[in-house]
Amino acid sequence: MWNCLIIEDDRENAHYIAEGFRELGHWPVICHDGVEGLERASSETWDLIILDRMLPNQVDGLSILTRLRAVGIKTPVIVLSALTALDERVKGLKLGGDDYLTKPFALIELLTRAEALVRRSRSSRTERVLEYADLRYDLTIPRITRGGKVLALQPRECRLLAYMMTHPEQALTRAMLLGAVWGYQFNPQTNVIDATVSRLRQKIDGGHPNPLIHTVRGVGYRFSTHPDGRPATSRDEVLHAG
Repeated sequence: MWNCLIIEDDRENAHYIAEGFRELGHWPVICHDGVEGLERASSETWDLIILDRMLPNQVDGLSILTRLRAVGIKTPVIVLSALTALDERVKGLKLGGDDYLTKPFALIELLTRAEALVRRSRSSRTERVLEYADLRYDLTIPRITRGGKVLALQPRECRLLAYMMTHPEQALTRAMLLGAVWGYQFNPQTNVIDATVSRLRQKIDGGHPNPLIHTVRGVGYRFSTHPDGRPATSRDEVLHAG
């Protein structure tokens, strides 16, 4: 048995797919728009995501896919789309889709592909943990600790932290953070990025003599054990991501 997130705005189609998974003993959950779908895909652990390419509320399937992969979420994704052209299928796969199924499709084919993807994922899966210095982020629970102390982060802060941890020692511009974590839903001039980084910094670095989040004047931020962004030299300072 495994859990599946179905992000599909066509309610009849979504329930048809969900019923097929239930009959096989699996646990499907449905989201009917991109905003909710992205939120749940990012903040919860899934064995599989069924993702419709065209969604309402200004967050389409490919933008969801891009943002999940940008923060290191490797959950298998099957993209569903009415766009049948070869270049469209190639685009979906290049952006991180594990499979691409055009509509209309036979339910048995979708279920068979889903079973194969989850089976391969489970057989090759390693522990999904990000580590940097004394900070540890277990993506499977999720659970974040620094120096052994559990930290309580909000979903947006978790996504921001995951992006920073998978891009250490780099100068991260506000535009980069905006695209990866917020999906260009806000004006880059807004202070939402700085406010979220400030909250994250308080939770991650508060009370620690060696801060990990540094401001790069005129650019954005850097996640590093060194204020000037020098490459890590100690093995304990190297990112390990499963």
